Amino acid sequence: MEQISSSKKLVLGLQHVLAMFGATVLVPILTGLDPGIALLCAGIGTLVFHSVTKGIVPVFLGSSFAFISAIAITLQAYGIGVVKGGIIATGIVYVVMAGVIKLAGVERVKSFFPPIVVGPIIMVIGLRLSPVAINMVGYAPIIEQNPEAQQMAEILASNGFQVDSALFHNVSGVFNIPLQGLLVATVVIITMIIVSIFAKGFFKMVPILISVIVGYLVALALGMVDTAAIASAPWFGFSKLGTKHLFTLPSFTWEAVIAIAPIALVVFIEHIGDITTNGAVVGKNFFDNPGIHRTLLGDGLATMTAGLLGGPANTTYGENTGVLAVTKVYDPKVIRIAAVFAIVLSLVGKFTAIIQTIPLPVMGGISIILFGMIASVGVRTLVDAQLDFTHSRNLIIAAIIFVTGISIDNIAIVGTITISGLAIAALIGVVLNKVLPKDI
Repeated sequence: MEQISSSKKLVLGLQHVLAMFGATVLVPILTGLDPGIALLCAGIGTLVFHSVTKGIVPVFLGSSFAFISAIAITLQAYGIGVVKGGIIATGIVYVVMAGVIKLAGVERVKSFFPPIVVGPIIMVIGLRLSPVAINMVGYAPIIEQNPEAQQMAEILASNGFQVDSALFHNVSGVFNIPLQGLLVATVVIITMIIVSIFAKGFFKMVPILISVIVGYLVALALGMVDTAAIASAPWFGFSKLGTKHLFTLPSFTWEAVIAIAPIALVVFIEHIGDITTNGAVVGKNFFDNPGIHRTLLGDGLATMTAGLLGGPANTTYGENTGVLAVTKVYDPKVIRIAAVFAIVLSLVGKFTAIIQTIPLPVMGGISIILFGMIASVGVRTLVDAQLDFTHSRNLIIAAIIFVTGISIDNIAIVGTITISGLAIAALIGVVLNKVLPKDI
């Protein structure tokens, strides 16, 4: 790998912010929190994470999707102060779990996650995300036939997103793809392929940034960009909502703690998968150094910080791993530069408005490749481990992880607490690996 100059690292850092931005601000938009505060928390949380993990894990933290329902309901019922208390409690749960792992030992934790479990889980992470990418392009069930989709569309529309009216009408069959979205996403994908394969030198490292710019210009020419939102945005500072949330003190109630904090137990398994995937891409074992207890502690302290400031719970992100896989630049300093960018840009209203006006099909085109990269890393994990799939035991474990992980969405446990299909699949894989005899 060639030596990367400081100026090039700045551009790479900006690319990471662009790749993470959409998902990071979508969570606060859907829950009623402030996107600017969420971006601020992502930047600060990432720096906290790096300080705890010896600065060697190339991870950018963003808003966790697992808490959307619990935060939205709690915010509506009790207000931002109570939500802050619940998110801080979530961070405390992370910290306690980190301590338990430290006492139990890394090797004991690793024994639960051999390649036959980790490989399929990584593949499931990418494959579960793939419908999100396709939906961002515009491929979605007709909204009038899907109450949940209609509710999501109304939330997006009320928060300034342009929802294509074609989705509300059954034009042809059960599914419909707006042609503009398909065109923009196709341009983005083709640009990313060309840059990734044929570009030379530094340009080969920033295919995502180049693709976003090209896609944005095409969308602008097609009239898909809301320029009025950019013109009306302030140059500096948070919105009135963000300022209110920032200065409201946390309030701890059992209702919020019970509704929000236990979700950390589910996200822990996803954290294991994300750190394993990140290590597989980079070619390092982060279970041993800095240790999974440190990465979980970093998540916990970052989430507690987000709770104090009024942002959503932080978590490791699949998009981050996808960017690493595409660029092959694994320097953690680039991630820290991205974190500083996120903090600074959260204070620049005009920039936040520009990023928020990036049409979903642009980010959808990027995500199609990023999420596919994650699934491919899972395949590479299985290949590198030279697992024998004529062995019935391996077939059974992988098969059940695939089906449960991909087909199961979210299952309600108690009240607003849900468990994802990914967590269920990971738990089943861990159990099967321990109980099935090695010689079947």
